[in-house]
Amino acid sequence: MTRRGWTLFLAMGVIWGVPYAMIRIAVRDLDPLTVAFGRTALASAMLLPIALYRGELLVALRRWRPLLAYTLVEITGPWLLIGFAEKTLNSSTVGLLLAAVPLIAVVFVTVRGHDRVDGRRVLGLVVGFAGVAVLVGLDIDLSNPAAIAAIGVSAVGYAIGPILINRTLADLPTFGVVTGSLLLATVIYAPFAAWHRPVHITAPSAWSVLGLAVICTAAAFVVFFALIAEVGPARATVITYINPAVALVLGVLALGEPVTLGIVIGFPLVIVGSIVGTAKAKQAAHAEPAPVPD
Repeated sequence: MTRRGWTLFLAMGVIWGVPYAMIRIAVRDLDPLTVAFGRTALASAMLLPIALYRGELLVALRRWRPLLAYTLVEITGPWLLIGFAEKTLNSSTVGLLLAAVPLIAVVFVTVRGHDRVDGRRVLGLVVGFAGVAVLVGLDIDLSNPAAIAAIGVSAVGYAIGPILINRTLADLPTFGVVTGSLLLATVIYAPFAAWHRPVHITAPSAWSVLGLAVICTAAAFVVFFALIAEVGPARATVITYINPAVALVLGVLALGEPVTLGIVIGFPLVIVGSIVGTAKAKQAAHAEPAPVPD
């Protein structure tokens, strides 16, 4: 990998590990719906001129039905639900739980008959989901099942989203799909966000929403597309294993979240399980779409 490739790779690892801490800060004062709406509205406003200049937006919007389905499972649902969960869960815990997304994706493609199961893959799934069980059992207050369910639904959505793109939108320009999905999410959020207008916004919350939109969404897409062009989609998707570590470090250092026994045991299990469980899919990774940032 070139020096530029490493720079882009490390930048993306940080950029997509940051959102969990920012969401945690923002939802202290703002409704999760307000946070999600602000993120999509600002990010789509930034990306819209680029998509229009490149002539990619209208091409994507012509196929609005699958684009809408993708938006619901990859953006609208998860971004709202993660904000809801982080009202009570630590950002580092949420980031680590969502590291299991590749494992869930493997289950989906295997069940649908698009991939086969072997001993190595089964071992990876068992180890990875054991790590999730440790995180939930040791770190999360089970008296709040709604937060756990919110992360579970978000993880399923994140796993289904790329599969939907690969099946229905893979032939469309990626930048148009991204911008179109953000616009659709903004339109969906808008009427509900109007009822949750904040009376007062603190500076930390405002800066967090702005950072989510500018850094973790708009800039993230531009950098990620540059990374794909530099190193190819297969290597680019390896950042999936870097993001949780960044989320953990930021949660501990910036927000004072504890390093728990669940993290010490569960985090390595989730990452090792994801790497082992998805290893055989790497050769076909060039055909997979780029994931949407968290």
